[in-house]
Amino acid sequence: MQYIYTKQRLEFGKQCNFTNYQKIEVDIKPHAGYMNHYIQVNPTTRATQCSNIYSVHEVNTNTATFKDNGMCHSEGGWPKDLNAKDIEQTMRYKRKIEKDELYIHTMLQLLPPMEQCISQNNVCNIYEQYFSYMEPVSLIQQVYSRTVNVYRDILPIKRQITHLSWSPDQGNRFAASYCNTDFKNAINDNSQSYIWDVENPNIPCVTLKPFCPILTLEYNPKDSNILISGLMTGQVACWDIRKGSELVETSSMEFSHRDLCNKVLWINSKTGTEFFSASKDGQIMWWDIRKLQMPTETLVIDLYKPDDQNINKAIGISALQFEPSMGTRFMCGLENGIVISGNRKGKTSSEKIATRFKAQYGPVISLERNPTFVKNFLTVGDWTTRIWSEDCKESCIAWTPGHRDFLMGGAWSITRFSVFFLIKMDGTLDIWDLLIQQDSPVLSVKVCDEVLTYIKPHEQGQLAAIANKKGTIFLLEFSKALTTNQKNDKVLFTTFLDRETRREKVKEAKSREQRLKMKSLRNINFENECPIGNIKNDEKNLKYFNNHNEILIHCEEDYENAIKAELIKEQKQETIVNNKCIINRETN
Repeated sequence: MQYIYTKQRLEFGKQCNFTNYQKIEVDIKPHAGYMNHYIQVNPTTRATQCSNIYSVHEVNTNTATFKDNGMCHSEGGWPKDLNAKDIEQTMRYKRKIEKDELYIHTMLQLLPPMEQCISQNNVCNIYEQYFSYMEPVSLIQQVYSRTVNVYRDILPIKRQITHLSWSPDQGNRFAASYCNTDFKNAINDNSQSYIWDVENPNIPCVTLKPFCPILTLEYNPKDSNILISGLMTGQVACWDIRKGSELVETSSMEFSHRDLCNKVLWINSKTGTEFFSASKDGQIMWWDIRKLQMPTETLVIDLYKPDDQNINKAIGISALQFEPSMGTRFMCGLENGIVISGNRKGKTSSEKIATRFKAQYGPVISLERNPTFVKNFLTVGDWTTRIWSEDCKESCIAWTPGHRDFLMGGAWSITRFSVFFLIKMDGTLDIWDLLIQQDSPVLSVKVCDEVLTYIKPHEQGQLAAIANKKGTIFLLEFSKALTTNQKNDKVLFTTFLDRETRREKVKEAKSREQRLKMKSLRNINFENECPIGNIKNDEKNLKYFNNHNEILIHCEEDYENAIKAELIKEQKQETIVNNKCIINRETN
């Protein structure tokens, strides 16, 4: 960890001012006998510094990347008039040189030193290091991380960081959106967000000043000066750093979201000006920054009647994902735990949101595709994380065990495709590598004591920015074992995903067969015991339904009794432990 002081020396402490003071407190006379214990040295050397004395100064310059290039010249020295690519001309020129009288004498003079060089080259050098350009790779690589920098909110009232985004120009900067989501203590005066430089953790390089708090802030992947944001009022806004810290354009309130606009993502278009947004009101809107007054297209996530587009029955969107390599395909996670894989080119709303996955039991907090294997995606919610494949819609192919603390987000590693990160409510970062172990994380780091809210890995993979609830951003650096791929890692991870996908397909086929058998048996039993007729007037049918109700009541009573018995056992164990503790204290 490092901290750079940018203040002057006078600002650190109180300055000392000396004045003339005529009063003598103590007057100690010299003792003549003490001079016998010292040896006078003559001459005496003394140094004098005439210039001003300065403290140590350091200057950070931009890193320069050097690359060694070589060229192999195998044609030989040919005259300018001769075309080296023409075989006939080169053969004619060689015959002409060989017929020359001085050719033999010249070769006899050149051959002995050439033979000596060849013989020296063939001698085995026992001290030569072969393959020195290759770094030795240890069998067991170390897995670790360290905190590089810490970026703190400069305002006295600390606010939560809701989103992070790296700049596309080599990732030297990142944008952070600060927003107080606690409406009881919300203060609109402190709605500014920052753009930080990686090398300067003291002062943000750009301060964005909107008229209301920003929930999400995203860099344009083609232009590092343009950003888009989702506001607390449901509007979307566009920023241009070259024009200052104020908003360039904002969408109108009438055509914006009805709730907080918490998700915005850029679309891979030719102009590089299109993006889409999502909100908890259940709407997805596509925009163009050239005409930001109203959206170009709107989609309402109504799962019951998609074609009706009833916004009152729409389900809130809690996560949004877009893969540039997949064109018009997009994904969104809902508050009821369902993940929708949609296609913007669908003719109707039901075709746009046709594919559904029952991913989590609670809201889907994070949703992200694997950057290398785009068919597989990661969902984070409640206390578990699940990995899905688009070929299996009923169940996930891999999942993590249940965590004690609530999960706040997750992300794939951009460089190493088998690694993903999880942030938790207790301030811990878990790093999982599916090629090494699937039952526990390979590394667990205690980042801070506050709740972690967002994580964003760097494009090069070695760094990751992690934000917490108190407005602090931690920049972590990971070891090579977590950022680089080995030679056979891609093949191994491909076989792992294919094996798990095939296993889930077999399980899905078996479950369908069992459901069909059970359905057919129920129909047969119902036809035998409950013939067609007036059910209310038929005494047999009434007895049939009454018997089923009695069975359900007995099952519920047995379940409640089992729970009560378990609670009584736990209370007895607690009393026994407490009694033992009391006895130990008395004996001590």
